[in-house]
Amino acid sequence: MNQTSVADTLREFLSLMELLDDAYWEAATIQHKDMIYDIISIFHQEVAELNKLSIMDHHYPYEVITEGIRRVVPKLERLDDAREDVIQRTQTLTDFRDVLSSVLGILEAQLQEL
Repeated sequence: MNQTSVADTLREFLSLMELLDDAYWEAATIQHKDMIYDIISIFHQEVAELNKLSIMDHHYPYEVITEGIRRVVPKLERLDDAREDVIQRTQTLTDFRDVLSSVLGILEAQLQEL
């Protein structure tokens, strides 16, 4: 399987973060907001590190940088299982399913290599 480039990974991570931000504001309970905020924080750290790379390095295959991103898959899976209760708006929910699938694919490929 082809590894995803840094540029493609950044695009997917940023899309997920944008959707999670929407989901955060739409969440009805503090527990849901806390779960979403935790995931956003993990991706924020990874994206910050990826943004430190030279733009000329964005064509290289993505490799996990931060420790938090290594442990985020179970959190994403829990959110995915509860998405109907957590994510209120139909558009956010629909977009979340698509982006989450791509992000999980990227992360699971990385974790298999470790």
